[in-house]
Amino acid sequence: MKFPQGFRSAALAAGIKPSGKTDLSCVVSDRPCSWAFAGTRSTTAAACVTRNREVYASTRPVRAIVVNAGNANAATGRQGARDNRDMAEAAESVFELPRDAALTASTGIIGHLLPMDRVLSGLEHLPDDLSDDVGAFATAIMTTDTRPKTATATLSSGAQIVGTAKGSGMIHPDMATMFAFAFSDAQVDQAALREAFPGIVSRTFNAVTVDGDTSTNDMAVAICNGAAGEVDLAEFLTALETVMRDLARQIAADGEGATKLLTVQVSGAASEQEALTAARTCCVSPLLKSAVHGNDPNWGRVIMAVGRSGAAVNVEAMTVSVQGVPVFAGKPLDYDARAVSESMKAEEVVFEVNLGAGEAHGEAWGCDLSGDYVVINAEYTT
Repeated sequence: MKFPQGFRSAALAAGIKPSGKTDLSCVVSDRPCSWAFAGTRSTTAAACVTRNREVYASTRPVRAIVVNAGNANAATGRQGARDNRDMAEAAESVFELPRDAALTASTGIIGHLLPMDRVLSGLEHLPDDLSDDVGAFATAIMTTDTRPKTATATLSSGAQIVGTAKGSGMIHPDMATMFAFAFSDAQVDQAALREAFPGIVSRTFNAVTVDGDTSTNDMAVAICNGAAGEVDLAEFLTALETVMRDLARQIAADGEGATKLLTVQVSGAASEQEALTAARTCCVSPLLKSAVHGNDPNWGRVIMAVGRSGAAVNVEAMTVSVQGVPVFAGKPLDYDARAVSESMKAEEVVFEVNLGAGEAHGEAWGCDLSGDYVVINAEYTT
């Protein structure tokens, strides 16, 4: 997969990860870009999120993003903030960019200072390996991910959107450790992009959950350099949401220890926000996630999760289906539990819930809960 025209990327192993895998990367545009940003709502946000927010408030265009993996640079105090600033300024220097034209992103273990000698040395070599290939960047940003995550869309004008993301555990965004980046050569008005972005993030990355833990470093960024010229705004925003939805589903499917994707589709809600809340509450429920792992069509766990979500429900009008099979409609229904259990062995398990309280709908994605999740996180730093 190639980046849209005008974008180039590089990645290398700077020695941040003990594994020796690639851990320092960047994407650079040959022209100023309009952009939109969403960051974690965590009150212990990492230095990269804090600085990106400050740059975002200035409304300046950007030209690059530099990412390190293996170290979150979170809970590192003033030194961590200085190190993050130095990383940004070093990137701006080596690529000859204006001040505050480079965004930063860090992911990995919390509470460790960045090895700045390795970071700065690595940054000096990034310009030597620039290319339009997406794969190296998508791989370099990973931590416990088992595979890189990319998605693409082409507009009728020929303009492209290419997205890449990382995230496997600590996923419960509030805008996990989650990054999502979308790059486009479409010419898009920055004000219009920023107005639409929160809603897109709400329906995509904020509808993902793996374990209920929100990271200090979550961020989603859309960057457009305009190299392909003007596009229809509505078409662009629809395509951007499609790319982000694809990436969100990939993150959920690659949850730590996951063996299957969990999808909960909620309709009949009083509002879109209540639909999304009910759906995500189902996806984060350890009881429901365990049932999905064991292929147990225990729909009572859906009733439980929806009830505690706070969404308005008319139980007499409420319906629940598992893998397309109706199991509840105001009362328990007769169904072949063994057949439904067998159908739950698929790569994706879908619950459909109608709350009977309105016309709004929403969808969320998660994964099953396996013993491997505990093993991965019990051994994360040791």
